[in-house]
Amino acid sequence: MKLLFSTLLFVSLVLSSSFVQLSFARSIEPFPTAASPAPPASLPPPGFCDSKCEDRCSQAGEKDRCLKYCGICCQECNCVPSGTYGNKSECPCYQDKLNSKGQPKCP
Repeated sequence: MKLLFSTLLFVSLVLSSSFVQLSFARSIEPFPTAASPAPPASLPPPGFCDSKCEDRCSQAGEKDRCLKYCGICCQECNCVPSGTYGNKSECPCYQDKLNSKGQPKCP
């Protein structure tokens, strides 16, 4: 009698757990179908960022660091503001980039 009861209990547990798994599996959609990913941004022409950042960082105290971050921002934004300081309104993407401390990332 104990063996029959144990077997019956085990079978009911297995069946109930499989129904729970099936109900969870049906409620989750595996892949979103409505929106497709955005195409990657086009890269600026070769040498564009180098020349623009060289001008932008020509008067910087830490020129190497300025060139590094200017290059990163230029690759992502495809633009660099004119002049050696300011004018960030010419390039909103460049203006809006922030570092992990919430300060402007781009020189």
